[in-house]
Amino acid sequence: MIFKGLEVSLTGMVAQRVRMDIASSNLANANSLDENGRPYRRKMPVFEAVLVEEGETKLYRVRVKEIKEDPSPFKLKYDPNNPLADEKGYVKLPNVDPLREMVDMLSAMRSYQANLTAFNTHKGTILGAIDILKA
Repeated sequence: MIFKGLEVSLTGMVAQRVRMDIASSNLANANSLDENGRPYRRKMPVFEAVLVEEGETKLYRVRVKEIKEDPSPFKLKYDPNNPLADEKGYVKLPNVDPLREMVDMLSAMRSYQANLTAFNTHKGTILGAIDILKA
């Protein structure tokens, strides 16, 4: 029971790490095409709160429910000489906005840091209680 606060913060850190990994992957593939010439589609994590009941203790933990693709349209670039251009001369490019990904990554880093602060505060409280019991 005493370590439940640590577990809650830990699940938050794991979720934010996944969010940072996905943003990094999106940035790395901002100009990528697959082997068939189709553009990369941006990925997004979907989180959910999971209620865990252990006896009388009820805690919500966060987890990644799924990683889904962003349905927003691809960017279009007019380049009629490109072999991947459609009949109108447009080439489809990935729907990744690097600025949006950087903002998402910074937000994930801040959330990770907040969870880490909560983790360390709880850990300090536990260690303080142990010191009191030693005396």
